[in-house]
Amino acid sequence: MLAAVAWVYLLAGHGGYWRTDCRLPVGGGKAARVAGGWPSVVAVIPARDEAAILPETLPSLLGQQYPGELSVVLVDDGSCDGTSAVAQALGSTPGAGLTVLRGEPLAEGWAGKVWAMAQGVAAAGECDYLLFTDADIAFGPGAVTALVRAAVTDDRALVSQMALLRADTGWEKWIVPAFVYFFAQLYPFRRIGRPGARTAAAAGGCMLVRRTVLAAAGGLEKIRDARIDDIALAQLLKRPPAAARCWLGFTTDVRSRRPYPRLAELWGMVARSAYTQLRYSPPLLVAVLAGLAWLYLLPPVAGLAGLTALAAGAGPAAAWCAAAGLAGWFLQSVTYLPVLRLYRLSPFRAPGLPLVALFYAGMTADSARRYHAGRGGAWKGRTIRL
Repeated sequence: MLAAVAWVYLLAGHGGYWRTDCRLPVGGGKAARVAGGWPSVVAVIPARDEAAILPETLPSLLGQQYPGELSVVLVDDGSCDGTSAVAQALGSTPGAGLTVLRGEPLAEGWAGKVWAMAQGVAAAGECDYLLFTDADIAFGPGAVTALVRAAVTDDRALVSQMALLRADTGWEKWIVPAFVYFFAQLYPFRRIGRPGARTAAAAGGCMLVRRTVLAAAGGLEKIRDARIDDIALAQLLKRPPAAARCWLGFTTDVRSRRPYPRLAELWGMVARSAYTQLRYSPPLLVAVLAGLAWLYLLPPVAGLAGLTALAAGAGPAAAWCAAAGLAGWFLQSVTYLPVLRLYRLSPFRAPGLPLVALFYAGMTADSARRYHAGRGGAWKGRTIRL
């Protein structure tokens, strides 16, 4: 019964986390003009062994028809696959505005990605906005213009969009939408955009940041050891001294081309950082695993058990058990439908959310196991020092 009540609250009172209509407003370009022109933007791309995917993504950023000054700084973070050469070839056309930096060796006390981002910021110079993105992200026509328009017209120091992740293979279709769903449940997007609300988050694939506000907050050095850089950056900007206005929403114009065709690769994606999200706390791990079981698994188990007992002739207690369990299962399925629709997947997948939650519980437990075995945070041949 309590699990069903919890789902009533999540549906009606948890910031509308399950809705996917939190999008950038559509408006005319002239509204974003500042002092007679559009602000300058430098996109910063940390890249480590990304030669294979850059041809699918980098041209989409270099080809943006942004009305102001837009340039791209790609930081090759110790790649061994010719990432720099591929990037330079893609940016060789006149007017591409691409700078390729070979990253310095990882500095003591810094996480690899944040270190690469910091080098990109240093190379960007005195621009108005920094667009932090990833090598696997492709931008649709007008995507940068829409980001800047939203940031300027609504006075936001951080405008971020949750890139539409790839969901083509069987395992991707099961795991990826749930990843987005659980993220939004942890950080309801509407609360992030609410001034004064404590909820702070961003999506690392697309983060437009006002450079002066980032500098006033202390710069990336303040989050130099962050393993989950997007959350850390949003928290840095939203708390004093910056206390900046931030926004995070959904989009279909910014897409990740990163393939995760096998379960092992998806499992690694989640397990790499799940325990970090829990601050490496065993009690918090136990609480989260118990919470997943209670919130997602208990309703269908109780509902089916109650129906079985009723079929065997049980009394009112079984009827209550069946009703509460099925109600909870139904409500969680309803909250999952918008994300499935976003990914153009069948609504009949929604009742399978408890099984997907079971997978995520396993990934989270495995993340803790990897950490305590000294293998936490491994990424492309680099094990993050924890």
